[in-house]
Amino acid sequence: MLLKDIHSQGEHIKIPIDKVGVKNINYPIIVLDKTKKYQHTIASINMYVNLPHHFKGTHMSRFIEILNKYRDEISINNFHQILDDMLDKLQSESAHLEVSFPYFIEKKAPVTGAEGVMDYLCTFLGSKNKNEDIDFMITVKAPVTSLCPCSKEISDFGAHNQRSIVTVSFRFRKLIWIEDIIQIIESCCSSPVYSILKRPDEKYVTEKAYNTPMFVEDIVRELAEKLRNHTNIKWFIVESENFESIHNHSAYASIESSNI
Repeated sequence: MLLKDIHSQGEHIKIPIDKVGVKNINYPIIVLDKTKKYQHTIASINMYVNLPHHFKGTHMSRFIEILNKYRDEISINNFHQILDDMLDKLQSESAHLEVSFPYFIEKKAPVTGAEGVMDYLCTFLGSKNKNEDIDFMITVKAPVTSLCPCSKEISDFGAHNQRSIVTVSFRFRKLIWIEDIIQIIESCCSSPVYSILKRPDEKYVTEKAYNTPMFVEDIVRELAEKLRNHTNIKWFIVESENFESIHNHSAYASIESSNI
């Protein structure tokens, strides 16, 4: 029996749609791991294409069919192939793929060496127009500690600190390991964050933070300076949000730059 294709019928409101598709698909993926070569994780995936004004709707099931075609093989290496399939099977001029996932790193405490696992939220973002190269970007979010220079200067006892989330989004010339970006981020804060700390470790990170006070502005400036000097990075935006411990608001700063 031939079933009517409503999606391909004409639309009386002649307005094209920039992005239409599916969101929040939980799916297994493989990412490159600097230490272990590969890491299996679970991603939340968004897939979109553009829709010309003369189509009523897109074929949502085709997005899932494309994902299933690349089952257990969704990685940075075949992003362009997935986008090409989206352009072809959905008869579109532009395609967009967003893959967000927790990336796990084994991390040792700074003094005792106690081992724990830290997770960092990462996102691969790819966009492609027909007959053009892919535009690919990586985003890495890392928790750090920041300690207020002003509080340290004016207080007789101690200084207030906060958990901060630092976000780096970047385009690159050659492959850059996620671990290397995290290491750069953690070098531009009052102290890194760890999953396991024994008492000697807690003493170390507390004193390190106290001896390295940084405003949110200091974090993004130091980070931007290091990324500007990185030969493989051609564009970046850095952001830091400090979740204040003595204020009912967050402190925020960002810098965007191109390395031509």
